[in-house]
Amino acid sequence: MSEKATLDEFGQTEKEVTEKQSVEVVGIGELQQLEESPIKSWDLSKLGEILSLEYGDNLPSNSRQVGDIPVYGSNGQVDTHSEAAVDSPGIVLGRKGSIGKFEFSESPFWPIDTTYYITSEETSQNLRFLYYLLQNLQLERLNAASAIPGLNRNDAYGLNALVPHPEEQRKIATVLHNVDQAIQKTEEIVDQAEKVKKGVIQENILNKISKSSSPTALGNIPNNWDKVKLEDAASKQEGSFVDGPFGSSLKAEEFVEDGFARILQLQNVKEGWYCDSNIRYITEEIYTELERHSAEPGDLFIAKMASPVARSCILPSKYDHYMLGCADVVKLTPNEEFVDEFIMYCLNSYPVWKQAAAHIRGSGRLRVNLNQLKKVELPKPPRDDQEKIVTAVNGISNFIDSHKKEKQQFQRLKKSLMQDLLSGKVRTTDTSIAVPDEIRQHG
Repeated sequence: MSEKATLDEFGQTEKEVTEKQSVEVVGIGELQQLEESPIKSWDLSKLGEILSLEYGDNLPSNSRQVGDIPVYGSNGQVDTHSEAAVDSPGIVLGRKGSIGKFEFSESPFWPIDTTYYITSEETSQNLRFLYYLLQNLQLERLNAASAIPGLNRNDAYGLNALVPHPEEQRKIATVLHNVDQAIQKTEEIVDQAEKVKKGVIQENILNKISKSSSPTALGNIPNNWDKVKLEDAASKQEGSFVDGPFGSSLKAEEFVEDGFARILQLQNVKEGWYCDSNIRYITEEIYTELERHSAEPGDLFIAKMASPVARSCILPSKYDHYMLGCADVVKLTPNEEFVDEFIMYCLNSYPVWKQAAAHIRGSGRLRVNLNQLKKVELPKPPRDDQEKIVTAVNGISNFIDSHKKEKQQFQRLKKSLMQDLLSGKVRTTDTSIAVPDEIRQHG
């Protein structure tokens, strides 16, 4: 059965599934309260009855030698080495730090001492099925540490799990593995497109700026381009280049649940994109009082603190009102001679912070003040050239965004399928799923 056919068969609507099945999804919490399996042909077992979690081995970075053996930590592959600690494929899961993070190694590997691992020696179940079963059990809920998250394997051993017969395990693993492959392919497309995007920026902006011996100079530029300071790219209107009105974040009592304006904080600005998380609000009254520090959709939002300093994004148009929340963020409203996205690409691509490095003292976090930021030099091509560059880069950005959305759809599908397939709500017994060797070889 092809990957597409498998995904199509199980990408059913909730109504279609309900019409075919009478078994309800059993939540993880409910599952732990059961004393017998709700599915006649499946076993209800404790994890400790079907697997053993083995400790990884210490391998300091200075002891690793050149090789192609993957080295796994609690957050995934961290390196390679010349020899394996485990001589067969297996599952690696975080024991300290990133609990609930799973990796499947198709080849011999080295799990370091912040992990547990499972191979066919530690279980009689299909390893690929077990990989998805453990993910669905949400082991991160068993955090047993205070300062550093940790997973006690005895706690894990006490969890209930529904275990189908081997052939159904293989079919379930096949469906979920196909979704994982679709996610991986989408990630690869995004990675390649990101490289193309960087190449377009490199070719059209950075390669046209010659390197200079001075770390504070922009360098030589094409004859039809000008060189200007960042403050000269701003509109002449009052408040077009300002930072936040506060030495630190707004006081807690000034925030409201869902107010008139969204507060812009340092964590909201990423390189080229606005991070819409941990948002706070203020009332219209405070917004009016501090209107000079307000921002509107299309304004540039620039960070004065690493990492990296001077990174920039454009405020999205899906919200009407913004307010700078602290002195570490800057708003720039470009003048008509600049395309806002061109400035953003310059700030995020060229190491602008080096132009202010001479003013930074001490060993603390890199930070520039507003006056230093205003003196940063930018190339200024004719506006037509700026628009052509922005159009080319934005075309690739839109392609990347569409595939990121596709990846999110596959991730939602995987989550839904895991809940349905691993609870028995959707069964694979009456389907003609061809189990590939990469699944069958693991049990």
